[in-house]
Amino acid sequence: MAQQTLIRGATVVTMDRQGDLPVADVLVRGGTIEAIAPSLKVDDAEVVDASGCIVIPGLVNAHMHTWQTALRGVASNWTLLEYFQKMHAGLATVFTPQDLHIATRMGALNQLNCGTTTLADWCHNNPTPEHNDAAIAGLRSSGIRAAFFHGTPKPDPKPGQTPFWEVPHPRQEIERLLKKHQGDPLLAIHAAVLGPHYSTLAVAMHDFRMARELGLIASLHQGGGPARTPEGWERLEDEGLLGPNINIVHGHALSDAQLERFCELGMSFSAAAENEMSQGHGHPLTGRLRKFGRAPSLGVDLESVLGGDMISQARIALGIQRSLDNVAYREEFMTIPPTSTITTREALAWVTMEGARMLQQQDRIGSLAVGKQADLVVIRASDLNMQPVHDPVSSVVFQASLANIDSVMVAGRWKKRHGQLLGVDLRAGLEELRASGRKIVSALGLS
Repeated sequence: MAQQTLIRGATVVTMDRQGDLPVADVLVRGGTIEAIAPSLKVDDAEVVDASGCIVIPGLVNAHMHTWQTALRGVASNWTLLEYFQKMHAGLATVFTPQDLHIATRMGALNQLNCGTTTLADWCHNNPTPEHNDAAIAGLRSSGIRAAFFHGTPKPDPKPGQTPFWEVPHPRQEIERLLKKHQGDPLLAIHAAVLGPHYSTLAVAMHDFRMARELGLIASLHQGGGPARTPEGWERLEDEGLLGPNINIVHGHALSDAQLERFCELGMSFSAAAENEMSQGHGHPLTGRLRKFGRAPSLGVDLESVLGGDMISQARIALGIQRSLDNVAYREEFMTIPPTSTITTREALAWVTMEGARMLQQQDRIGSLAVGKQADLVVIRASDLNMQPVHDPVSSVVFQASLANIDSVMVAGRWKKRHGQLLGVDLRAGLEELRASGRKIVSALGLS
């Protein structure tokens, strides 16, 4: 018989049809949610007293370059152009597979610590199969639910070397990873491709066809200077290669007409609001997507620039868009708007339901419902910074922080309890992380 866990007496924010339950129990059996109700009587279950707590779905980080964890703070004062030169053409070139393993494992553990149960790891510093295997081993050893987006490095081409933007995505390596990790319940393999903004048309065509044929999500950056193939999107659509399996990250260079068309085609969008504002991308797409009835998923993007918790990303994205909306209203009507344009529930959806939708796993994660995976976060709402709680969703989005993340569960297994990660030697892991970071930055004289 599968192990049962009864989480008792919490305020439960399901982000599903059941809505918010002021006091309820959540029954987990094996890796799935068995029941959610105001009062459940269950024999032979581990009972967890969650009175004074808010239970929410596990958070989804829809876009992060986890390989940069050992470089925290290194890029905090860089614009996007400086980042391209100093990170991709510089620091990235000295990473060994072991560096990738250390950074990815510790970055994933930090995500769990902050309440993220699903991480889309966009790995584009992987010049060898050994780098890929090391990064994936780091994800798997952390215990997080992960989507490994296999990317490609972006060094400056040496004389006589084919530049990265003319190199098709290595299909053979993707196929190897798919075969090797087939059936892993906590790991999905997808493709982090260059896309028409950063590659030639021939490469974009190859990569999009490959993703379509292999049944993968093709995620790509869009923005950051002039496009290499300005007509690329039209040509890709003409070939029937655009649809729900295409995920655009950032997207600032898209026109409203393009954005509307891509929404009609079911493509998804991931914003990294804090980093986009910091590095010079521009304003996040949030408001522009809302005009077309859509919403973004959110990602941390770069821990080499900023912190890794997704509640902060929801709060920042919400604040930025409210500010833009408020300014637009004042300019048109010369007064303060009568009400806010975006609710805190929408912001929480960006880091739960929308992340699940981007990963095409909305039937499994993103909300709390019977039959879904038991990925959830227990937030101590009795803490000083949380009380009193009048609206649990608003309290989570605007009051909660890492200090309040009491417990985290992935697929029915506790990964964090009473504020501590379980089964992890953090002291040893942090020493490895520090040593890796020192080695990388010193190799290029940045220490």
